[in-house]
Amino acid sequence: MLSAIGRAFRTPDLRRKLLFTLGIITIFRMGAFIPAPGVDYGNVQQCLALGTTSGGLYEFVNLFSGGALLQVSIFALGIMPYITASIIVQLLRVVIPHFQALHDEGAQGQSKLTQYTRYLTIALGLLNATTVVSLARTGALFNNACSVPIIPDDNIITILLLIITLTAGTGLIMWMGELVTEKGVGNGMSLLIFTSIAAGFPSSLGAILSAQGWTVFLAVLGIGILVVALVIFVEQSQRRIPVQYAKRMVGRRTVGGTNTYIPIKVNMAGVIPVIFASSMLYLPSLVAQFNTPSTGTPPEWVVWINNYLTSGDHPFYMALYFLMIVFFTYFYVSITFNPEEVSENMKKYGGFIPGIRAGRPTAEYLNYVLQRITLPGALYLGFVALIPLIALVLVGANANFPFGGTSILIMVGVGLETVKQIDAQLQQRHYEGLLR
Repeated sequence: MLSAIGRAFRTPDLRRKLLFTLGIITIFRMGAFIPAPGVDYGNVQQCLALGTTSGGLYEFVNLFSGGALLQVSIFALGIMPYITASIIVQLLRVVIPHFQALHDEGAQGQSKLTQYTRYLTIALGLLNATTVVSLARTGALFNNACSVPIIPDDNIITILLLIITLTAGTGLIMWMGELVTEKGVGNGMSLLIFTSIAAGFPSSLGAILSAQGWTVFLAVLGIGILVVALVIFVEQSQRRIPVQYAKRMVGRRTVGGTNTYIPIKVNMAGVIPVIFASSMLYLPSLVAQFNTPSTGTPPEWVVWINNYLTSGDHPFYMALYFLMIVFFTYFYVSITFNPEEVSENMKKYGGFIPGIRAGRPTAEYLNYVLQRITLPGALYLGFVALIPLIALVLVGANANFPFGGTSILIMVGVGLETVKQIDAQLQQRHYEGLLR
């Protein structure tokens, strides 16, 4: 392994890409600790020291920002506005025919969709920045448990400067991610998310060790190794549907006659259903938070939401979370994989599945396979996503339990994809991959 890493850094082109990627990651992590203008850094640290942010409304967003949100830094919004914009643009392909037409155009249409995603990212960043600044002013960012002001001088100039800075930070992160994709190794946005999540691992493990002792800490490490092995196994699992192409005469040449396959992954949806379900479950908490009076008894529906849909250790919350992940898995897979489109493309180029007629029977067969292979993928996503909530009940770990949920799915997925890209580039130059 060490010799393979040495070969990677001895290859000039690959070394330049790796160092460029590491440089961007370093700048990204530095920005997570630079306070935004008008924010009192000392007061922020006092509020964080109180430990009242565990299980809060914005803990999920804080995970994706690498802790920058609760630091109220220039990169406080992290990569979440871009993720949300990408998902929205992808879903709009189903609703707006023009978006689907751009997707079908190829590289030119894809670049237009990318431009729409950038504009929407800035708009969402502006909206999110306004929300974060408002929560920081009122103290709701720390569950109203911190008495010192986060923004001591909250005049209109300071507020506008804060909003512009946080929005500009989102744009800068998006630009850095695209630079890594273009000039570095791997997908830039995915690597920045990977970096944000990995940055929280040492503190999460340290909190478990200090609170629960070595016995629970070693048990958590053992569970983590098993979970990582499970995630790698399922993420690499796929159903290969064989496809044959008939021979055709093009001029004087014979083309076709090849055998290939359609790889259908067990987890085709990736981590998107978990993000969807988490976001939907945070909406009732957000509504309840803005309808809770500062004095007096809150309404009954607010009390019900606070009892059942805010704390992750309640059985009703776990069951609803699991069912929503299963639903969104089927929903997202039905959007991203169109059996009729695949069938038409196969028929156009003379391809067929052995034993299945081309056209509609092929589409029905692909849909049959897809519906059944999605079920174990959906159950797997629900199980992995519930691991942090179960840990919250059993060992008292917070909802950012490192070896489960969104964090481990993203880290393993991005890690596997990045290693594959480095391995492919090494094989092009040395005829030998990263691992023998």
